[in-house]
Amino acid sequence: MSQQFIYWLQKWRFPGALVLLLQVGVMLFPQSAQAIPAFARQYNLTCVTCHAAFPRLNSFGKDFISQNYRLPNWKETTADIGDDMLALPKFPPFAIRAQAYVTGRQGKEIDPVTGPTGNSANFDFQSPYLIKLISSAPLSDHITYYFYGIFAEKGNNGSTVIEDAWFRHDDLGGTGVGGMLGQFQLSDLMYQRETRLTVQDFMVYRMAGITYDRGVLFDRGLGPLTLALGVVNGSGIDQNFNVNSPGFNRPDRMFDNDRGKSVFGRLGGKLGPVSVGLFGLTGKQKSIAIGNAGTQTGGRKTDKRVFGLDISGDNGQWYWFGQALWNKWDKFLDQDPDKNYSWFGGFAGVDYVYNDRWTFSLLYNYANNDGFKNTGTVFEGIKMNALTATASYYFMRNVKGVMEATVDFQKKDNDPDFVGHETKEGYVLFGIDAAF
Repeated sequence: MSQQFIYWLQKWRFPGALVLLLQVGVMLFPQSAQAIPAFARQYNLTCVTCHAAFPRLNSFGKDFISQNYRLPNWKETTADIGDDMLALPKFPPFAIRAQAYVTGRQGKEIDPVTGPTGNSANFDFQSPYLIKLISSAPLSDHITYYFYGIFAEKGNNGSTVIEDAWFRHDDLGGTGVGGMLGQFQLSDLMYQRETRLTVQDFMVYRMAGITYDRGVLFDRGLGPLTLALGVVNGSGIDQNFNVNSPGFNRPDRMFDNDRGKSVFGRLGGKLGPVSVGLFGLTGKQKSIAIGNAGTQTGGRKTDKRVFGLDISGDNGQWYWFGQALWNKWDKFLDQDPDKNYSWFGGFAGVDYVYNDRWTFSLLYNYANNDGFKNTGTVFEGIKMNALTATASYYFMRNVKGVMEATVDFQKKDNDPDFVGHETKEGYVLFGIDAAF
């Protein structure tokens, strides 16, 4: 637990035994999702209490998440209704995050079957890039909810997508085991994509399919280690199907269409000032049908396994991190159903919080496509070799100007198909990122 968090507890005269208990309790729960301005309003705290530089969390912010998104005096922030069995926030706990960019890029749209579509804009106003509505609050001594919805993400006007959306109990049956039910990112067990300082993503998480899914996650401390185990549908967050076998116009829906589930987990701990974690996932995924450049699924269920190593550290001003993922997709392509496919990817980065106004970041994304070479499928495009540099200027704690450039070190494909690295993917962008 951070010294700042301990100081806060002592300032509010919490008993020493409680402070010690909370220090131990921090080890019990993994960090997921992101802190939001609603918490600043709820507890009357400045953004820098939890953020080294928004949205990157500092040690206090990580401790806040470990305490199930609350401070010990959370009940003082609820409405005085006179009912001990009702804890309602004094105001609706909502926050907004909005982004807008101007981008110059090398990439364009290419249909993997028919080739260039003619859609190409090397100079683009991406505004709004997204508008996100976020909400979270404690509902009882042990239960917290969290969700966010995105409006018009990346120009898709008229759409709303709910991504993170979960309930969490921090002490199931008094066992010290935390439990979460809902939609969440599996990759949050390693690094939170929503709190990165770059616009560029941690690409290997997207390629490996370990971002958003629906399921349960349990976690507990084991001495100096933390263990998290979960089960998810393995089909993402888009699918739903009719339950019409009982008769006409029944109301329920299935969020999955088979009995197969993906099991995953992470074991983490500290080696001095360095945090280290081991991740694993085993599950099923649909095969890829012959033809159409691998864009359509087949009828078989195939084995999928992911193994990961993550490492990170910081000194309060420099934050460094790295991730490696080994992926094995057995018998994945129907065009060669007896072949197993393996590929590797990862990223490494560093964030430097220079002062209250400036932050600087570097992020390197790498992935190989060794298992998919010459398959004529979109999975040849797994290959990536790019470096991103970002500088952010903070007009206010919660409003920053972003300047970012990505350099693509990979050569363009020279083969006759339309899959793989058909163009370079470098870009330069300028814009605004705000949360309020």
